[in-house]
Amino acid sequence: MEPRYVMVLDTRRCVACSACVIVCKTENDVPEGGFRDWVVSETRGRFPALSTENRSLRCNHCAFAPCIDNCPTGASHRGPGGTVQIDRVKCTGCKNCISACPYDARFVHPRGFIDKCTFCMHRKGAYTACQTVCPTECIHFGDANDPGSEVSRLLATRDHKVVAPEAGTRPRVHYLV
Repeated sequence: MEPRYVMVLDTRRCVACSACVIVCKTENDVPEGGFRDWVVSETRGRFPALSTENRSLRCNHCAFAPCIDNCPTGASHRGPGGTVQIDRVKCTGCKNCISACPYDARFVHPRGFIDKCTFCMHRKGAYTACQTVCPTECIHFGDANDPGSEVSRLLATRDHKVVAPEAGTRPRVHYLV
């Protein structure tokens, strides 16, 4: 069976330190003003019963990816493990994919192509850069088609959600709640 790479992030453990953001910028030579991932904190409730959820957000590598469907050159395409990748040579920077993405996960690189999270596929399916530096070990990456993988175990045993499920894209980034 082909691998199906997913990312699972534990919102109970994330402290919003942004180490994932910084290492991503360094690992992938992300230009100033561009981001492949970012952290949000949402506080809910009514004082004194407040709760805060921290989430590290990025491209969701959607199973139904509107960015791929709207790319006129084929630059946005399906990569290893069902990930969504961008061929920089084919990309004209037309921004159709940016308009199509319901997660605002893409940006225009100063060199003229569109850029976004790749799940660190240059690392050949090993740990992602963000995963390696997370001080609370809240980021998990792996093959959801492997029933013995950590991501499969987490998704089978913990309540989880995705961002904007109403978009119907079937995101591959899951948040443990």
